[in-house]
Amino acid sequence: MIGARAVPSAKQPESPPPLLDPGVRSTRRRLAWRAAIALAALAACAASVAAAPGLRGVLGAGLALVMLAIAVIDGRQFIIPNGLVAAGLALGLVHAGIADSASATEGVTDAAIRSVVLALVFLLIRFVYTRLRGREGIGLGDVKLAGVAGIWLDWPVMPLAVEIAALAALVAFGTRQWILGRPIRLSSRLPFGLFLAPAIWLCWYLDAMLLVPW
Repeated sequence: MIGARAVPSAKQPESPPPLLDPGVRSTRRRLAWRAAIALAALAACAASVAAAPGLRGVLGAGLALVMLAIAVIDGRQFIIPNGLVAAGLALGLVHAGIADSASATEGVTDAAIRSVVLALVFLLIRFVYTRLRGREGIGLGDVKLAGVAGIWLDWPVMPLAVEIAALAALVAFGTRQWILGRPIRLSSRLPFGLFLAPAIWLCWYLDAMLLVPW
């Protein structure tokens, strides 16, 4: 998440309501909310299999489920569970092993390098932001999620996923603050995983669609 718990010497960041807080009290509305998530999961799984038939599509469907779970949890609790990150990494390594037609070893090695590089970039941004602003700007969960993006996405696609997530986060947060009549502050907390996780799957899906010989 962006704007995580501040270091002791800094002012505590603003904590607005979670972006994915449905704000529902009735059982009917809770069921509708869960049904919407279930439909999104089914649609993403079906799209994954259609974009890449075979084992690669099945792994893509697994990615969709993991990313959806991360988005929902981070959007409501500002947390990216380590177990889901580990699942995304494991699925990504298998995917890398079968996606490279030349060599499974080369595919896994390249994916691991991409994962480490992107995670280190996020870690560096986290360090620099903390030194300049006196509080954490990127949570460690986002750093780990960046590693998942590197496992799944090729070099040209990784920046696209980050850009989509950043733009979506800015638009969603700005729109909500405007609707609620609240000012936009740099200290506001923002669950970046809510946007990065779907962007990872979306970019994988678009890349897979381009590789399908219709």
